[in-house]
Parts: sequence; C-alpha cells; structure tokens
Amino acid sequence: MRDFTRQFTSFPVLMLVLIFSTLSAVSVKAHFLQFDSISNISTYYFNYVYCHVWEGECQPNQDDATQQVPTGDVWSWFHQDYIGMATAWYCSLGQCCESGDCRITNNITGLERDLQLRLHGQHLVQSVVLKAIQGFINNPDSNKPLTLSFHGWSGTGKNFVARMVADNLYRDGMKSECVRLFIAPFHFPHTRLVDVYKGQLKEVIRDMVLRCPQTLFIFDEAEKLHPGLIDAIKPYLGHYDHVDGVSYRRAIFLFLSNIAGAAINEVALDFWHSGQNREDIGMEDLEHRLRAESMEADGGFAQSELMSGHLIDFFVPFLPLEYRHVRLCARDAYAARGVEPDEATLDEVARAMLYVPKEEKLFSAQGCKSIPQRISFFLP
Repeated sequence: MRDFTRQFTSFPVLMLVLIFSTLSAVSVKAHFLQFDSISNISTYYFNYVYCHVWEGECQPNQDDATQQVPTGDVWSWFHQDYIGMATAWYCSLGQCCESGDCRITNNITGLERDLQLRLHGQHLVQSVVLKAIQGFINNPDSNKPLTLSFHGWSGTGKNFVARMVADNLYRDGMKSECVRLFIAPFHFPHTRLVDVYKGQLKEVIRDMVLRCPQTLFIFDEAEKLHPGLIDAIKPYLGHYDHVDGVSYRRAIFLFLSNIAGAAINEVALDFWHSGQNREDIGMEDLEHRLRAESMEADGGFAQSELMSGHLIDFFVPFLPLEYRHVRLCARDAYAARGVEPDEATLDEVARAMLYVPKEEKLFSAQGCKSIPQRISFFLP
C-alpha cells in the first residue's frame, strides 16, 4: 500500500515529465535538426523518475551525486518560461546545487560562525581549523589530503569541533555518506584482529573516496589505534597522485586524542601565573611541544609512520576550560532546550564542576562534557 501511495503521489511529477516531452516533440517541427538532443532530454527526465520515484533499474550516471539539469545550446531555442519550470522542478527534488554534488555544502561562513559563537575558550582552534579547512577547500589542486590532529583534555571540544566541520561541509552532517567516524576501542578492539581491521579500514576509505568527491574521516581516541592500522592507511595521507588508481587528495582526516593534554594545561597555567591572558597563547607556544609529545607518547599513534613521515599538517591544541567558559557552555545548553536561565543558575551549574589544580582550582577537570546532562538538575 505504501509503495502504491508513493507512486500515486508521484503521478504529477510523471505528468510534468510527459508535458515537457510533448512540448519538445511539438517544437521539433521548427527545429528538426535538433531532434536527437531534444529526445535525449526527454529520455533523461523519464529515466530520472523511473530510477528515483519508481526505484527501477537506474541508468548509468543516474544517481543523485552526479546529475544536474541538462544544459547547453539545446536550451537556447526553448522558451524561458519552460526552462524556468524545468529547472525549478528539478531543483525541488534536491538535485540542483552550486557545488555540483548536493551532499557537499562547504559552508565556510557557517563554520566560522559556529566556531566563534558556539566554541568557548579556544581561540587557537577557531583560527587554525578555519584557515586550514578554508585553504584546503579553496585549493582544488592540493597535493595531499588535509590531516589535522586535535589534542587536549576530554571535554575541551575536540568532538564538538569535528561535528561542526561535518555539519558545515556536508548537507547531512555526521550522517552523510561522505563522513565516517571511527572510535578506536569500539571499531578496533582486538589486537589479534589487526590484520582483519587493516583490510576493512582500507576498503571503507577507498569505497567512500570513490563515491564522494570530498570525504571526511574522523578517528576518535586516536592514541589507542594500533600502529599497524595507521600505517595501513599511510599511503592515503601522503603526497601521491593516485594509490591503486584512486586519488585521495580531496579527503580530510581528523585525529582526536588526549595526547599532550598535560603539556597544553601546563602552558596555560604558566601564562596565568605570569599574569598574561590565555588569549595571548600562540601556536608558537604549543605546536612544537605537541609534535614532540606525540612522538614520545605511548600507543600506536606515536609509533606509526603518520608521525615519523610528517604527514600531519596541523597539530591543533585545545586549551583547558575555565569557570567563565563553563558558564557559557551552560548557557548554550539551556538555550538548546529553549530555556533562558538567570545568572545565579549559570553560577550554580559552573560551581558544581570539579576544578584543578588543587591549589589554583582554575581548569574544569571535565571541561564542558557533562554540562548538557547536569543542567537538568538545576531546572526549576
């Protein structure tokens, strides 16, 4: 019954296709020499409806990732009203967009806005991530995939920023078929199966790159990855035109880890003790330390050729969050529920968090990670 309803409600769409076909056929009398092109357009629209509405066997290149409204000289003779109707109808089906692939939005303005308004206490992340992503997207001739390594304590925003990137670069965000999240202890839990994981990981990455012109791969808890797993995908991150006939240059790899979290906190604490603003901390104060800590840390991430091969483009430090940042996170969490809390409530939420070091009580030990769950306790 559901299939019948779907086909029945699609009847107007079919009728529109037939109308265009009829109009094309009528116009042939005056433009007989262009009959083949007109016929191709009619066939194109019929194939689209047959493939996507009735779920018949699709013709080659009839998927939603590549199709666009037919263009060219054939339309020059067609009345502008008909062209407008055809384009409006086709785009209403979600098949028409500036990028050429409707799954990819590359909304850099939205990414910049989200980083500035929704991410708190991370001025380095806001700058580095935005510039790295924007530069990569604006350079179609990049000689390698973009590889970023996020470092910092839990709760400082690494996963949050990864989701922001996905949400602004892809129409369906983390659910996009062009985005894949791997959680090391969940997807690759057994060391004895590392050879199996290698084959599976390589196959997944290759398949996604073939299906999507721009892909995003996120590896959470990357420090727990077996070194063999990272080395297995090393060729995909390198300066190669093609690997086994496939180009990976339009892929983005994000590695998230807690490596060097203590070193980042130490720098932030030193700035606080010296009376300097945390906003004065620069990449020059942290990037070399992040690289060194990553090389010396325990675990597969440090032992892999990803580090020794210098394949990471940017080491991105996430600073520890202070009381004022926790208040902002609480404000955002309430706003997401449609609640406007008073200042006293925000202070209650922030005070309930654990702060370290023991003497200074400066940084939230959990960052903002548990804030969305905690605010329920303080709701009236």
